Amino acid sequence: MNKAIIGKKLGMTQIFSADGKVIPVTVVEAGPCPVVQIKTTEKDGYAAVKVGFGKVEEKDLNKPDNGQFKKAGVEPQKVLKEFKFDDCGKYAVGQSLTVETFAAGDHVDVVGLTKGHGFTGVIKRWNQHRLKMTHGVGPVHREVGSMGANSSPSRVFKNKRMPGQYGNERVTVQNLEVVKVDAARNVLLIKGAIPGPKGGIVTVTDSVK
Repeated sequence: MNKAIIGKKLGMTQIFSADGKVIPVTVVEAGPCPVVQIKTTEKDGYAAVKVGFGKVEEKDLNKPDNGQFKKAGVEPQKVLKEFKFDDCGKYAVGQSLTVETFAAGDHVDVVGLTKGHGFTGVIKRWNQHRLKMTHGVGPVHREVGSMGANSSPSRVFKNKRMPGQYGNERVTVQNLEVVKVDAARNVLLIKGAIPGPKGGIVTVTDSVK
């Protein structure tokens, strides 16, 4: 990994290319992300760079969290993440990662939490069909339906699609193109859709593929 930054999804829009084609883009407010700590192999067992994103009030954090920010000499941050860069030695505590790390034409992977839908049924969660509305079907039109054979094997198989928690899971979308970098506004325009709701925290890294 050579490039990475933490950002906030602002929403989607569209822009026009030089030849007049419409490009759907997601607007991500990325950085600036101050470096809070440098992890080393000698001390921590692995090399990584811990960065923050999103300023918060000191009163909103506990003493241990405030302590590490004071030690680093940076303002308190809402989100902390570690990145295992190929060369962690070129970063220093207090340095900031900005959108200028990326350039138009770069391909990136975006990680985020999908929209949470709570506890949902099989129709919404797995796109199953409902049962018949007539012909002797009771008030079970949106239920699961058959659970399998009765006497053999007399059990429900693992991974049976059933109601449950839907959404709110970590998803990575790979190989998206950076269409534009707006350094003045700390904004990345990324082609296509990325996971999560408006205001969701996302991680943008250089593509692995």
